[in-house]
Amino acid sequence: MHARQGGDVTHENRRPLKTARLGITATGAALAIVLGVMGGRAISAQDRYTVQVPNGLGFAEFKGYEDWQTVAVSQSGDLIEVILGNPAMIEAYRAGAPGNGKPFPDGAKMAKIHWNAKKSAEAPSPTTVPDTLHDIDFMVRDSKRFAATGNWGYAQFNYDAASDAFAPEGTGADCGYTCHTIVAKKDFVFTAYPKR
Repeated sequence: MHARQGGDVTHENRRPLKTARLGITATGAALAIVLGVMGGRAISAQDRYTVQVPNGLGFAEFKGYEDWQTVAVSQSGDLIEVILGNPAMIEAYRAGAPGNGKPFPDGAKMAKIHWNAKKSAEAPSPTTVPDTLHDIDFMVRDSKRFAATGNWGYAQFNYDAASDAFAPEGTGADCGYTCHTIVAKKDFVFTAYPKR
């Protein structure tokens, strides 16, 4: 026997069909998640913004880096690199830093994205293009936090394609300082802002 109660069709001693449909939908969603995981790939990837170098910088300090402006590109061995700057960094570059004798301001940030290189299969002439992501390096200028390392903090996050996850390299915020002392007279920044 069917009866209507509040718009739901019910059977005697059974729950409303609307509730039953919701249960079926939830079960289907749970099944899709299980199948996705069983298929070898988790449904949700790692939240990169939770990764942090022990006793150092966190990925979250550079949120939005994907939208920063390109400073320059470079190639080192088998890696292709693009160097990005946040708005404070770009504004300082455009004002002439570091060649104008002024340091970059506190809050200036850079990101360097490294990809493994490969030859393009489509380009009409031999062209090297990015392949898989290798790692991402970050720098942030903060004269209070990083006075001992030329006012810059550094971080490197290595990428593992198999797990689609980042892992911090080393500990602390001084991992790049030793290399960057070579360009201490350029406020510890290797990359120039080329004419465009």
